[in-house]
Amino acid sequence: MKGEISVKQRSNTKTIAKIGVLSAVATVLMLFEFPLWFAPNFYELDFSEVPVLLGTFALGPAAGVSIEFIKILINFVLNGTATGGIGELANFIIGCAFVIPAGYIYKHKKSFNSAIIGLLAGTLALATVGSLMNYYLLLPVYSKVYGAPIQAFIDMGNLLNPAITDLKTLVLYAVVPFNMFKGIVVSAITLLIYKKISPILHR
Repeated sequence: MKGEISVKQRSNTKTIAKIGVLSAVATVLMLFEFPLWFAPNFYELDFSEVPVLLGTFALGPAAGVSIEFIKILINFVLNGTATGGIGELANFIIGCAFVIPAGYIYKHKKSFNSAIIGLLAGTLALATVGSLMNYYLLLPVYSKVYGAPIQAFIDMGNLLNPAITDLKTLVLYAVVPFNMFKGIVVSAITLLIYKKISPILHR
């Protein structure tokens, strides 16, 4: 009985350590951001969801949520917040919308095909939740925080795409493509490296 408890404790300790390492890597990757050509430059792409997805596939959806939370928390502590934590909360929810569907689908059947299906589902959820968050929460909050009318964000989008004329078209033609692009690129990287990283994460 004591032996079983000891083995379980060691397993839990290893899992916590792996979550910590992946969270640290994700936090570092958050620092490297760059804009995309079809969206205003306040939308910047980073690859911090890659270690989150790696942890989700190897350790389960709960671990993925933990990594996402710790990543956001460390970034909050190091860099502070301009939105009273609202932006960070929204980013956490958007990140979870991506990794949870992917993780649960892959957990149900661990195969390459189910990983692809899970990542596609996660990408669609990312685009949907990200759009709703931007429309109803993030853009209005950033407008108040920076003292700029939402029209200023729309005008920035319009310079890149004349079809962007209001908040709805900003979300439709900038936010949705941005999140779809992010989901696809991050998913592709995860698929390429997971097989090599998996043995380490399962030790």
